[in-house]
Amino acid sequence: MEHNVALLAIVAGGFVFAAIFGYLADRLRLPPLVGYLVAGVMIGSSTPGFVADSALASQLAEIGVILLMFGVGLHFSAADLLAVGGVAIPGAILQIAVATLLGIGLTELWGWSIGAGLVFGLSLAVASTVVLLKALEERNLINASSGRVAVGWLIVEDLAMVLALVLLPAFAGVLGGHAEAEAGGNAAVAITIAITLLKVAAFAVLAIFLGPKVVPWILTRVARTGSRELFTLSVLAIALGIAFGAAEIFGVSFALGAFFAGVVMSESNLSHRAAADSLPLQNAFSVLFFVSVGMLFDPSILVREPLAVVGALALIILGKSISAFILVLLLRYPMGMGLIVGAGLAQIGEFSFILAGLGSSLGLLPQEGQDLILAAAILSITLNPLVFMAAEKLLPVMPTLLPFVPSGYGKRKRDILSRELERIRAQRDERDRRHQLEMEHLVETFPMFAGVDEHSQEELLLLFRPKSADPGDRVIRVGDRGDGMYFISSGAVQVQLEDDEIELGAGSFFGEMALLSGARRTADVVAVDFCQFLVLERRDFNMFMSRHPQLRAAVSTMAEQRRERNASRQQRSQSLEAK
Repeated sequence: MEHNVALLAIVAGGFVFAAIFGYLADRLRLPPLVGYLVAGVMIGSSTPGFVADSALASQLAEIGVILLMFGVGLHFSAADLLAVGGVAIPGAILQIAVATLLGIGLTELWGWSIGAGLVFGLSLAVASTVVLLKALEERNLINASSGRVAVGWLIVEDLAMVLALVLLPAFAGVLGGHAEAEAGGNAAVAITIAITLLKVAAFAVLAIFLGPKVVPWILTRVARTGSRELFTLSVLAIALGIAFGAAEIFGVSFALGAFFAGVVMSESNLSHRAAADSLPLQNAFSVLFFVSVGMLFDPSILVREPLAVVGALALIILGKSISAFILVLLLRYPMGMGLIVGAGLAQIGEFSFILAGLGSSLGLLPQEGQDLILAAAILSITLNPLVFMAAEKLLPVMPTLLPFVPSGYGKRKRDILSRELERIRAQRDERDRRHQLEMEHLVETFPMFAGVDEHSQEELLLLFRPKSADPGDRVIRVGDRGDGMYFISSGAVQVQLEDDEIELGAGSFFGEMALLSGARRTADVVAVDFCQFLVLERRDFNMFMSRHPQLRAAVSTMAEQRRERNASRQQRSQSLEAK
């Protein structure tokens, strides 16, 4: 039987070649991603030997981008976006305009049309979020104010590119290409813009207001099942489902949809668990992203158009970096932040390829333009670590190079931003700390749970149903069907046996006998103080205990001991009555 092994070939070939060349790059003291790019070139159609399916590779790479952006969203709340908006929004918009104008000016020298120049400039204006995140992670800058600004800056760039992708077909005819549909004049363009903005706004409203209510609820329900596989599957389903739905329904990119899915999920107490479960897949598929970029590269462009490649690369590394640095200074933020943001923007990636492909299909961008964009992407991604190193070297000497910039310039606005981000981070940490304290309190109050792992303790907190009782309330009645096992968090109860009474305080439990035996309740339980209980209902009790037989055995042993003590008391009572 014949099998189509193209998918298996790209996954196996991509990982094998990436592992080999990534290791070689590390031995040469280069970033591993350089090795991943080389691996893509080696298995691409432009080099002899094994050739993988580039179309499949690009789809797998899209999954990597989705998962990576989802991971960013898990650690980047909506409050973070609002906090950095003052610098990220105007900075990103102005930087896109400057880079696009530089691109148009460069293509004018080559004799291209204005439409080709616009597509070329836009393609070089937007940086790769994947590359930026890798660079920030290596330097522990993800949580720094400059790192947060850089990520927010690229999110704004991505939103702007979504708008550009929608509007480009509407203007294609005017710019010298062929429109996908008949032109309807200015009114049609205005309607297109309005519809696009409404779609993006509708998605943002749903993500911000409805998402935090629905997604954490779904995660909690799934986590209560106790199945780690089902929880991981649900996390991936939410990430990929929201990303796909955002693209199909609202016209938002997969990456942005996944980012907002992560932002929504970050509001859940289970966000740290979701991040840990999705991290291995993020790492694996992000490798395939770089491999797929390398597969698209045609090395012959370096020989055919060396000056054009150098010009495009100079625009990306020098033009974008310098313009971003100047814009950060004009917005009255410090030079250090400007250098980090500038270095982060000194590369291009996934949106550049999408724009170039659309421009080519609309007859705006020649094939040579696509090849130049791919060559510039490969080289800029490879050189980006060196740009970051140069930025770090430049920081101490910047006061000498720019003596007109006063000492401490931008410090006030940076400090305000840092305090705001720190406040947001502290709120998130406080939420996580309270969650951790709940688990610690659970073990301290009920030492029997010390033997189960952290995930199981977390699951217990989700399974428990809180219940309270005032003094004199009858919590359990004789003859009732066993509905759950009660754990006393605070207060005390009195177990009223036929011939005796037993008082139980905080840290004790009751109601387990009926659950284990399936019989009716054999005693009344009355609150003698203001009580708080954690109730494990019958179904949850059976499910949890089945996964932790050692805990069930311990509960059974304690129940048997209680049963024997109760029988012994009853016998003594009967003996006394007989005498």
